[in-house]
Amino acid sequence: MKAKVLLSLVLLCGNLAAPLARAGDAVQAAPAGPPACELPSYLLTTDSQLPRVADAIKAGKPLEILVIGSRSTTIPASEDSSYPARMQAILQDRLLPSETVHVSVEIQSKKTAEEAAATFVKLMEAKRPTLVIWQTGTVDAIRAIDPDDFRGAVTEGVSALQKAGADVVLMNLQYSPRTETMISVPPYLDNMRVVAQEHDIPLFDRFAIMRQWNDQGQFDLFSPSRGPELAKQVHDCLGRALAQFVIDAAHLGPAEQQN
Repeated sequence: MKAKVLLSLVLLCGNLAAPLARAGDAVQAAPAGPPACELPSYLLTTDSQLPRVADAIKAGKPLEILVIGSRSTTIPASEDSSYPARMQAILQDRLLPSETVHVSVEIQSKKTAEEAAATFVKLMEAKRPTLVIWQTGTVDAIRAIDPDDFRGAVTEGVSALQKAGADVVLMNLQYSPRTETMISVPPYLDNMRVVAQEHDIPLFDRFAIMRQWNDQGQFDLFSPSRGPELAKQVHDCLGRALAQFVIDAAHLGPAEQQN
């Protein structure tokens, strides 16, 4: 019962808002983005690369991106405003007009990393994406899955995705001050970071990004009253951040982007 209550609280975190942020020590997640999306550059920096994404774009091939996530990946009745849809629109706008970008979403609702990873072989055979963004960790933390078992499951999942020929970006838990005191998050964050380092793949630190926005007052993640418009603003910021993250990790130069 406690796990169900916690999961309900976490899934509600998609309804967020985003007022203005300080701009003195921040950079925008993408050009022309709203000030509320600004983040310190280190939160969007990775030493790992996305070679298959770079090769596809340089060869003029369609960029197929698969987001494997949970209910927090979507906005009910407003899918065009969800972060995968916003990422697709922003990447399409940033890349050359000849480049085709398609983002699809696979919802693995209430599944642990182990349960989700068990579906990857068939999923990759069906989708054949260039890039997979795997959002995971929340259900494992809520169910208090052994952190070592969680790391092993994420390792197996990443290995399956890479073996199928895709670049991989790991995305960790979303930040929520309302649930932070109820579940132990650090072991899952740390283990995802370890797996990303071992496989030399980028980790999109959603937890740190959302905590930054909350701490700097861009929006209030603690407020119990969050409507769909607030969710749209935060998903827009996440989509912008992800688009910039992918472009940077693929090391795309001016020749592959619109001026």
